[in-house]
Amino acid sequence: LEEAEKRDHRKLGKQLDLFSLHEEGPGFIFFHPKGVTIINILKDFLIEELDKLGYKQVMTPLILSRKLWEQSGHWEHYKENMYFTKVEEKDFAVKPMNCPGAILIYKEKLPSYRDLPIKLSELGIVHRHELSGVLAGLFRVRAFTQDDAHIFCSENQIQQEVLQLLDLVDLIYKTFNFTYHIELSTRPEKFAGKKENWDKAENALSDSLNKRKIKFKINPGEGAFYGPKIDFHIKDCLGRTWQCATIQVDFSMPEKFDLKYIAEDGNKHAPVMLHRTIYGSMERFLGILIEHYAGKFPLWIAPVQARILTVADRFALYAEKIKEELEKNNIRVELDARTESVSYKVREAQLQKIPLIINVGEKEEKNNTVAIRTLDNKVHFNVKINDLIKKILDNVEKKEEKFEI
Repeated sequence: LEEAEKRDHRKLGKQLDLFSLHEEGPGFIFFHPKGVTIINILKDFLIEELDKLGYKQVMTPLILSRKLWEQSGHWEHYKENMYFTKVEEKDFAVKPMNCPGAILIYKEKLPSYRDLPIKLSELGIVHRHELSGVLAGLFRVRAFTQDDAHIFCSENQIQQEVLQLLDLVDLIYKTFNFTYHIELSTRPEKFAGKKENWDKAENALSDSLNKRKIKFKINPGEGAFYGPKIDFHIKDCLGRTWQCATIQVDFSMPEKFDLKYIAEDGNKHAPVMLHRTIYGSMERFLGILIEHYAGKFPLWIAPVQARILTVADRFALYAEKIKEELEKNNIRVELDARTESVSYKVREAQLQKIPLIINVGEKEEKNNTVAIRTLDNKVHFNVKINDLIKKILDNVEKKEEKFEI
């Protein structure tokens, strides 16, 4: 409990200037520049991996008509969690999920079986009504960015797509050194679609897990209203578990929207729709990371990777030259050239949990080197700038948790 208190993401978020909470927007997060930097790094990492797998990025509107939400089933099954508005006397809702938008994009063309799978990825903002009593920092909010994707495929492609998703989630989570366990949630009492399709969907998920020799727990009746799902529960360094990634197989939504593709036999067939997230909510995932790392982010995620401290005013020009070299290599760096004591400036940088504190003084300027203090509070002298840049870039490229001088 003491350790959890120290790692509380709300305290660290304020201390590290990542985000703030305001009564003018309860349940809505105000991200500061450093928080946005981390969110963008997480997004870029994911998009880079998705590009390799043939995903296409889409963006869909925040507000869509009541008619659409009725057709999707959200109006019936999810209404109490939605926000509503009127536009020219017609009912609209703020989207709680991204799927209907992806469906409308799919419907624009009638694809052939050769085009499948079609993988539409959206980092979409969704709004869900939560009671004020359960709101909790980044963990429970009323608006969040979901790293969503909707994969439209044929029935015989389900397993290959689920296997690819299992591998993708594993790659992303291992990068953060998260271990996880998997749960398979099956058909609830109140469900949409045909029972035989639910059976096919549940079998496709369990067969994929068995093929990868992954142990999993079954949650009977806990599936989404439109399909069964695999949920990934990651474990942080305090042993707490968080449900983040999910893979859902949906026969129901393509039926509701009369989605088709031209099959090999020349006839129109309905595709199967896979819904999936990996981070889940970007906001919640950031909260988990803050607590997991206690704010001491690995170098590749840290919003400020290095801060240069001058021993005295006369070394400001040399410090500026080093800053320029680092910036040329896209290293996120700050310069503290204030006329304060070095120990004061070091302490301040440590409170900001900056991975690399770079000291420059007479010896460093003379030898064209720097002294580096790392997060473990070890100081390394006589480090050549080019060597430092090479090591930083190598560490960032490999996304390593520890930085070795």
